[in-house]
Order: sequence, then structure tokens, then C-alpha cells
Amino acid sequence: MGKPTGFMEYDRQDRHYAPISDRVSNYQEFMVELSDGQLSEQGARCMDCGIPFCHQGCPVNNIIPDWNDLVFRGDWQAALDVLHSTNNFPEFTGRICPAPCEAACTLNLDDAPVTIKTIEHAIVEKGWQHGWIVPQAAAHKSGKSVAVVGSGPAGLACAQQLARAGHAVSVFERQDRIGGLLRYGIPDFKLDKQVIDRRLAQMRTEGVEFHVNAHIGSDIPVARLLQDFDAVALTGGSEQPRDLPIDGRELQGVHFAMDFLRANSKRVQGAELEEDEFISTEGKHVVVIGGGDTGSDCIGTSIRQGALSVTQIEIMPQPPEKENKALVWPNWPNKMRTSSSQEEGCERMWSVASKGFVDDGQGHVKALRCIKVDWQQDADGNWQMTEIEGSEFELQAERVFLAMGFVHPVHSGMIEELGVELDERGNVKGSTDGQEAYKTSIERVFAAGDMRRGQSLVVWAIREGRQCARSMDEYLMGCSDLPR
Repeated sequence: MGKPTGFMEYDRQDRHYAPISDRVSNYQEFMVELSDGQLSEQGARCMDCGIPFCHQGCPVNNIIPDWNDLVFRGDWQAALDVLHSTNNFPEFTGRICPAPCEAACTLNLDDAPVTIKTIEHAIVEKGWQHGWIVPQAAAHKSGKSVAVVGSGPAGLACAQQLARAGHAVSVFERQDRIGGLLRYGIPDFKLDKQVIDRRLAQMRTEGVEFHVNAHIGSDIPVARLLQDFDAVALTGGSEQPRDLPIDGRELQGVHFAMDFLRANSKRVQGAELEEDEFISTEGKHVVVIGGGDTGSDCIGTSIRQGALSVTQIEIMPQPPEKENKALVWPNWPNKMRTSSSQEEGCERMWSVASKGFVDDGQGHVKALRCIKVDWQQDADGNWQMTEIEGSEFELQAERVFLAMGFVHPVHSGMIEELGVELDERGNVKGSTDGQEAYKTSIERVFAAGDMRRGQSLVVWAIREGRQCARSMDEYLMGCSDLPR
């Protein structure tokens, strides 16, 4: 390491947010970045810890100590090369990854991990700024063609890797713009869509062809892909939302979270909306059911639309303020976290179950009936939930968003038409081991990302897309030089 004592000399310093009053009036990103000098010091904090547990924490296995050291030395271009060797899209993860690498950092034992995510973001942005990120077109074409269904992070990573290996790659997206979850699922204030567009321009120059409004299994039969391409990658999302079948579910004003987020993102980006697709929270009392990232995105979006109040309820108990490091490190800990959207003005409630939606007499929701619950472990150590008698209450709610996660990919259409085997959770079945990695039960068809592993992080999707590309390259050519 360039500065063995850096972690003792420099305190942890990270990016911070613009003031709430400034950022909630628009949908722009609001991170305030560190200076080059500050970033150099933060890179110097990466200690010679012997075993870099950050590698274990990072799903794409970023070579974190190496580029931390290069940033400390001011060799940004070399740092970019190291970063890109494991991650096709660090500009995505540098914005929206929860940074399990930092949880695994040895310095996190003292609650002061290296600011890995901030340094990653700075490296790739400097690469774009200085023109170091250029197309890497294959020198020789393989003569093989591949169809990639889905243009989220898994599909884009898979497509870019295969194109660089010399294959003719076509990406099919059922929405009107490329990006999948990145485009319409993640709000613009967390990910500016120009960030996607500049990477797509690189990929087009590398030979990737993109097809929008191309719904495989609906507009385009799956059989056509199998007829026209040498291999097919299924890289769509896990888009079947978990529903809440309680009294009043049919009332107007109760929506799946992604329907709300997608429509708002389309409006912000100037995309065409179908009639009655947009869902407004202006002047409304909002309840978000579910405590994860999707719920948080509903909060930030509702506040920017002008909601009167936003309440987020979670059926699980409130996590501890601080984890037991001796018990969980270097794994991702369950502890209290507050997102930027939650900071902007949201009441959070834990150990609350939803019992029913209340009709206003005209078919619209006006309140949510709730009850408090208690969690206790049984004799086998399993957590059991019981309702607390007499704890019923109501929350005023004119808009309710169901953000309780996703159960599996949508089966109707492509998956049913293809007849591919599913696992016990309803995902497309496929292992990650050996020569069968990412293969499905259908010859020449592969699967990666949320469609194969279930709802997960963007960084996991990038990992799976890269590894799926290598498996497909080996299948098509007999061997592969792509990284694992």
C-alpha cells in the first residue's frame, strides 16, 4: 500500500446530500462530491489488512485495494482500468449500490470503513470527463448471433461482454426505452438517465443492436428468437409483485409500487404515457407498505409530487441501531438505516400488519386499518408473529403503494411459451456451476439476473450478466477469454 498508516492519519470522509429544501423541488441527483485531494486521502485509508474482505462483500469482486491505492497516487486512468476489469457499469453501482463492500471492510470493525462506493463513482466519472472511456469493438467477428431479452443491468452487461467477444448481439426491450429497471424503476433523483444513455452510445459503437417496444412472447414469438439466433439470454427482471389480498384491495388509490414509479419516471423523462397511467400524490396522504428500497423510492417520489404526508409501515420489528460486529462482520448486517428519501419527511412504523382498506363510499381508499404485531422465537429458534390484541388503529390514506418485494418473473407470455423449467420459487431454473452455468432446461437458452436468482441488487445483476456471457461464449466457441 502507498500509505500504510493512512487509516490512522485520515478520518473517514464521504459525500453528502444537498439540503432537503433544495433537492425535493426537482428530480435531479443531489450528491455533493469530494475533491480530488479528499479522495486521495480516502484512498490512502485502505489499509494493508492481509485479507481484503471487501472482495468477499462485492458481488462483482472488484479489486478494491488496487484502485484505492492508484487513486491515492493520483493515477486515475490506471484505477479506471482496474475498475472496469470487473465491472462494466461502475457509474450505476457508484450511485445505487448499497455497498456491501464497505460493510465487509476491515475498518468497519471500528465503524469507519473506506469510502469505497464514493471512490468508485469518482473514478468512472473522471473517466467520462477525460474521454478515457471509449468503445472496445471486437477485432474479429465470430459469425455467431445472440439475442438478449431484457435491457436491465444483467442484460446490458451480458450484451456488452458478448459483443466484445465478437458476437452479433441484439437486445430486446418491451418498454419504449432501453435500461429496464435502471430506466423507469429507479427514480431520476437517484440515477440521472443521461448516465445510461452515454453507456448505450458506447455499446452501439461496439456493435450491440437495441430493439425497443419488442415484447417477447407477446409482440414477438419466442420461437422466432430460437430460429434467428444461435443463443438466447433471458435477462428480464423479477417483476411479479407481491400482492396484499386483504379487504378493500380493489379500491381505487391502491397501487403496486412499480406502477407508480414507472409512470412518474416516464413523465419526468418526457416519455409517452398511456391514458390514466400517471398516479399523482399531490395533496394526498400517502401510505407505503414495505420498508425496502422500492418503498423508499415511493417516499421520495411522493414528496416531490407534493404529498401532504407520507407514512411507511413495515411488518418486521425495528432493527437495532448498531449491529454486533463480532457476530455478523464481514457479512451484511441487519441494522437501522435511513435513506435520503426517508430523511426528506416520512413517518416510519415497525411491527405493523395491514388488515384492510377503508372505502370512502365512492370506491376510493380513504384509510388503512392496521394492527401492531409481536415477534418471538419458538423452541426451534424460528421467529413467529402474533397480533397484539386491542392494538388496532387506522392511518389516513388516499394513496397506498404496495412495496413488499417481488416473487418471481412474470410467467405469462415468454416463459410459458418457451416452456422453460422453473425452480421452487418460480424463477427460471439454472445453476452457476461449471459447464452448465446459466443454462436453462432449453437448449441454447441461458438465464441471468433477477429472472434466474430472484429480486436482488443491481451489482448482482451485473455479475450474473458477465458470467452468463462467458458461459454463452464457451458454448458458442468451445472456449472463452472473457473473465469469469
